[in-house]
Amino acid sequence: MTYNPAQQAVIDLLGKSADREEIDVGIGPRLLDDLTDGLTPFVDGIELDNPLWVSKHALATVHGCEAHYLAGQGEFEWSVANVRGIVAHRGIELTIHMRAEAAPMQLVDEALARLINDDRAAGQFIGGLGEFDLADLRSTAVDKVSAFQESFPPLKPQWVPRTESRSRVDLFGGRIVLQGKTDLTLGKPGDKVIIDLKTGSVSPMHREDLRFYALLETIKLGKPPRKLASYYLDTARVHPEDVTEPVLDSAVRRAIDGIKRLIAITRTGEEPRVRPGPQCRWCPLFATCEQGQAEQRRRDQFE
Repeated sequence: MTYNPAQQAVIDLLGKSADREEIDVGIGPRLLDDLTDGLTPFVDGIELDNPLWVSKHALATVHGCEAHYLAGQGEFEWSVANVRGIVAHRGIELTIHMRAEAAPMQLVDEALARLINDDRAAGQFIGGLGEFDLADLRSTAVDKVSAFQESFPPLKPQWVPRTESRSRVDLFGGRIVLQGKTDLTLGKPGDKVIIDLKTGSVSPMHREDLRFYALLETIKLGKPPRKLASYYLDTARVHPEDVTEPVLDSAVRRAIDGIKRLIAITRTGEEPRVRPGPQCRWCPLFATCEQGQAEQRRRDQFE
């Protein structure tokens, strides 16, 4: 198969490293013990019938601004902006698993039809859109699917491609539940590459999200993935990271710190900490948050 330069660059960066670090075969149970030991003093206030659910989004948000995290716990409101990624990802899933080549517009139309027929919240929202909003949504999704087809190498069956692969780790009999869903996984246990498909700018948080996935995968299967990668559709660039014991240890420490703060602000009534940052722009508290307004004014000076 002949690849264009962008596709070849992805293959080169996701390939096996010659000096890959050996990881102890008992790493999975050890990471689970580290998580349990770190959280044992804080778990008493969590009931089995009301577990604490921990996702990459929850960790990223609470590490960003605790007040923003709490403000986002109300009823979610769908919009064209926040449903775009769902439609694009569904279209990309279809192009990965189709045996025959299909045009991006066909894939997006099929993705839209399937989402609407699912009768879930996102599908209900899409089904109620007017003609112009639907066209706007369709246009953006077609662009992302086209970008994936143009710059990501076609996936061979022997690479064992999987989309929307879920992992879950129950702690303390299910009182704390860690869960993740990866965009794209290639390879078999012990040799997996976990890939997040991204739009927009590079963020250090994307690397932390992937490390969380690696932690769940390692505890679940007892074998860590080989590599993690954020793939940016807008620039056709992949940002890879080899999975090592220090990477997994870092993920454990971050998870413990984040879960402790989630427990503090959601179960024990501790006052949430305010940390201004890029999330201020769309935070529900922005109109009354002086720190957030000051942060946004500072950021506006550089845009």
